Amino acid sequence: MATSQPEEQRLIKGIIAGCGNRGLCYTRYALIFPERLQIVGAADPREARRTLAQSAFGLSDDQLYNDWREMAEKDKFADFVLVATQDRFHKEPAIAFARKGYHILLEKPMAVTEEDCKAIADACNESGVMLCVCHVLRYAPANRMLKELADSGEYGRLVNIQHLEPVGYFHFAHSYVRGNWRRLDESSPALLAKSCHDVDLIRWWMGGSCKAVSSFGSLSEFHPDKKPAEATKRCIDCPLQDTCAYSAVRIYQKQGWFAGHITEGPATPASIKTSLETTNYGKCVWQSDNDVVDNQVVNFQFDDGRTASFSMIAFTEKLCQRETTFFLTEGQLRCFGDEIEAFSFKTGRKKIIPCPTVHPAGLGGHGGSDYHLMHAFVQAVAKDDPSFIVTSADDAFASHKLVFQAEKSRVEHCVVDIEDM
Repeated sequence: MATSQPEEQRLIKGIIAGCGNRGLCYTRYALIFPERLQIVGAADPREARRTLAQSAFGLSDDQLYNDWREMAEKDKFADFVLVATQDRFHKEPAIAFARKGYHILLEKPMAVTEEDCKAIADACNESGVMLCVCHVLRYAPANRMLKELADSGEYGRLVNIQHLEPVGYFHFAHSYVRGNWRRLDESSPALLAKSCHDVDLIRWWMGGSCKAVSSFGSLSEFHPDKKPAEATKRCIDCPLQDTCAYSAVRIYQKQGWFAGHITEGPATPASIKTSLETTNYGKCVWQSDNDVVDNQVVNFQFDDGRTASFSMIAFTEKLCQRETTFFLTEGQLRCFGDEIEAFSFKTGRKKIIPCPTVHPAGLGGHGGSDYHLMHAFVQAVAKDDPSFIVTSADDAFASHKLVFQAEKSRVEHCVVDIEDM
C-alpha cells in the first residue's frame, strides 16, 4: 500500500450516514486536511448528533438529514459515503449507496449476518465501486511490519500466532454490559462487534487457507448470580459506588471515562447525572440486560499444519493494546504496541524494531490507525486506485465469514471445518 501523500490531489467529497462516535471520528480527516476532503452531508435520527456534525463541518440546514434514505434519494452529490449506523443497520444503506455509484467506507463489522455481509460485497462488486471496511488494524505500522517480517523468510516459516485483545475492564462495562453492543438481539456477538478485525489480522498475517476453527466463550461475570448482596439496581444510589470497580458513578462522574458517550448533548455534571438516573449507563453491571460473552478464545487450523489462537478478555488493565507473538521455524517475533522484539535462532541475537505511528492530533484512534485508514481511503478515491485499500470487498467478506464460523463453533460446541476461503 502506498503511504506518501502527493503534493497535489483532487478534493473529494463525502457524506456521513450515522453521526455517532465512529462517524464523526473518521471524518475529522476533513478538518485536518480540508484541501483533500470535504463533508457535504450528514444523516442521523438524533438532533444532537446532527448538530455536532453541522458545527464540525460547517454544514447548512439543508445538508442535514434525519434519515440516510433522504440522502440516497437525491442525485449523487458526493464521491463516497461513510456508513457508520448501528451494526444491524449497515446492509441497507451500504447497498443503496453502492447502487447510486458511491464508494463505500463501512465501519466494522460489515453486517451482523453472513448473508448480509455477502450481499454488501456483491453489491459493491456489481456496481463497480470501492468498498473499504474499517479494518483499521491492518493499517497500523507495527502490524504491517509483522506481516513484512513474516513474509520475508528472514525468520523462517510462520507456524503459529498467539494474539490477545485486552478489552479493558471499564471499556467492556461501558460498551458490552451497559452500551449499544450488550445484547445479541440488538447488536451482534462480541467476537463480531469487538474483534472481527483481530480475526481479520490473523487471517491476513497467516495467508493461505483456514481449514478449521473452534471456539469457547461465556458470560462469566456480568450476570445476577455474581451480584454483590448489597448492590442496588443503579450505581448512583448504591452503597458500593466508592469501592466497586465497575461503578458507573466512578467511571463516568469521577474518572470521566466515556462520559461524552452517555449524554445526548454536551457532557455536563447535570447531564451525566441524568443519564445515570435514567439510562442503561447507570445500571449495575450485574443487573443489566446484557448477554454477550465477556471472554472468548478461538483456535484456527491453517493449511500446512499451521495454527493460531486468539483470546478476547474483558478483565484487563490495558485498553485494547493488543499483544501478539509469532512463532517461526527460525525465530520469534513479539509485539506489544509500537515496537517489535525479534529474536533469530540462527544468530542467537535479539533486536528491537521501532514502529512509530505518526499521525495528526485528532486522529489517534486505534494507535493512529484511524488516520492511516482515512489517509489510504482518501487517496484511493481521489486517484481512483483501489490498491491503496488493503482489503477488497471479497477479502473483507472472507474474514467476516471466519468470525461467523468461530461463533458457530462456540454456540454449537463443535469444531467447524471450513471450505477454502
